[in-house]
Amino acid sequence: MKFTIIEPEPAEWDRFVEKQGGHILQTSNWGRLKTDFGWQAERIALRSDTGIVAGALVLYRRLPFGPGTLAYVPRGPVVDWADTQTVEALLSAIDEAAHRRRAILLKLEPDLPDTPANRDTLAGLGFHESVQTVQPPRTILIDISGSEDDILARMNQGTRRKIRTAAKKDVVVEQNGEAGIDAFNALMAVTGERNEFGVHSDAYYRRVADLFIPQNATLLLARYGDQTLAGLVAFASGDIAWYFYGASSNVERNRMPAYALQWEAICWARERGCTVYDMWGVPDADVETLEDEFQDRQDGLWGVYGFKRGFGGEVVRAVGAWDRVYRPLLYNLYTLAIRLRR
Repeated sequence: MKFTIIEPEPAEWDRFVEKQGGHILQTSNWGRLKTDFGWQAERIALRSDTGIVAGALVLYRRLPFGPGTLAYVPRGPVVDWADTQTVEALLSAIDEAAHRRRAILLKLEPDLPDTPANRDTLAGLGFHESVQTVQPPRTILIDISGSEDDILARMNQGTRRKIRTAAKKDVVVEQNGEAGIDAFNALMAVTGERNEFGVHSDAYYRRVADLFIPQNATLLLARYGDQTLAGLVAFASGDIAWYFYGASSNVERNRMPAYALQWEAICWARERGCTVYDMWGVPDADVETLEDEFQDRQDGLWGVYGFKRGFGGEVVRAVGAWDRVYRPLLYNLYTLAIRLRR
């Protein structure tokens, strides 16, 4: 099959990504978001006589040492991995683009399950497992098909009780869109300080709202009286929704606003036709370890695992980050810098 390498227009690219079940991180608006905060973005696609058959949103960032950039494909590329000819043609096109931007490596985080077959495929294409992942490789996927009663029945009893508690204690969830971003940013600042983790700038979340709401995202706020207790941003594309950002205040936590928010986000996703709700990020450990240790640990993502597990679902792992090295000497400096930073 003959291909033409193109940079598709955003609307055409986004239609392709959604049709193929691609990840929200592969959409043109994700590229726009990252471009506003230090990255460069490029859409690379293969077109045949029937239209786009494969492609990738590639992000580039200047590395802090020496000349060179990182070329990064978040949860992509969007391609039929069983079609070897198309995969190799697409990677060749990405290589050419990356070389033009003086990349020292290409980092893929494919939206693929962590299986021996998928690992062998990536290794056979000249990649090796990276020392650094960008997105959390392990998550919980919740089945939100069926009725609301079906979804609730798949949760644990304690989570169902806390969802009901929020309603009984007069917590009201509002869908605020861009109008609620100031309140969300205030909550995020409180959450980052309380849990001692980094958060994006106010401008970042404002740009998220501008680019994605209401077409592909919702901003929900949980209120009690005139107090805003918690906020959540969820995304959706095709039949999958993702919970990316959550924040809460330090007051009235006994009213369980976070549980009310997740339930409303699940209902929002279900109304859009989604059948899967991705809780987006749990500790990268096997299920046995997660269950044995989550009550005693609060570091990293351990603090949220107990909350997320209560909504039911299955712990799954993506294949993670894989690097193709273009400039070995500079790549060695890159990996050394990552290890020293840890």
